[in-house]
Amino acid sequence: MRKMILGLALMAFASPAFAQSKVKVGDKAPVFSGIPAVSAEGKATTLNLGDLKKDVVVVVFLANHCPAVVAYEDRIIDFVNKNKDKSVEVVAICCTDPDSSYGKQDDLKMIEAKIKEKGYNFTYGFDGEGASGKAFGAVATPHFFVLDKDRELVYAGALDNDNNEAKANKNYVQEAVDAALKGGTPETTLTRARGCGIAYKKGE
Repeated sequence: MRKMILGLALMAFASPAFAQSKVKVGDKAPVFSGIPAVSAEGKATTLNLGDLKKDVVVVVFLANHCPAVVAYEDRIIDFVNKNKDKSVEVVAICCTDPDSSYGKQDDLKMIEAKIKEKGYNFTYGFDGEGASGKAFGAVATPHFFVLDKDRELVYAGALDNDNNEAKANKNYVQEAVDAALKGGTPETTLTRARGCGIAYKKGE
């Protein structure tokens, strides 16, 4: 019943038109720093790309209020667990305008509550100015970006090929991570991010 409700909710949050990421495959990732965040242990910290030392980094843009993110929560947690013994780090960023109608659902206080409630096993930051998401070209939540050891983009888009977990049979992010760990490029480098449009600050 819960999955049915989520499925109906997702229909109301069609993802934006499919567009190429601002960062092209092979480009250096935009450098983000000083983003207030909460660690998986519930401790205050900051997100800085330069501090992430593992060979592969997955940056995912999320928003607590988004039904698509809720539908993917368990899959993201499972992905992190599956790769915990590899040189892979997953970090999340929310770029919701704090003055928007979703601001109070997505701010740092609510991120901390979500980590405790859901058991998120990754650091999750709040960039209310939206600079990081705009630099990457993130258009929806969830939107994934896989970076190799040189912090070059090897993949951008959805986690897998279906919002319905039971129907998903191809994990694009996992394939990209596996390829990057071997120093290669995945077969699929770009897909459409399916979810809610990001409530960026307007006019900036």
